[in-house]
Amino acid sequence: MTRDDLPPPNTKRWVIRRKAEVVAGVRAGLISLEEACLRYNLSVDEFLSWQRLLEEHGIVGLRATRTKEYRDGADRPAPPGID
Repeated sequence: MTRDDLPPPNTKRWVIRRKAEVVAGVRAGLISLEEACLRYNLSVDEFLSWQRLLEEHGIVGLRATRTKEYRDGADRPAPPGID
């Protein structure tokens, strides 16, 4: 992987492949976390959530429609009185 494999800085549509490429780029040292956040207008929390979801659930964990399913505690029952 090289810097040329990273999504363009003006990326607006974050499909799972692009999210995975950014995480892989940071992990490989091609781009720092700070630079990735500036380049892609991401918060550190957003990037870290992509990284965590990828580690815990693989590439499908990055699917935006599945994010709620993978959030911490999503598989735990809600406390009484909370729907």
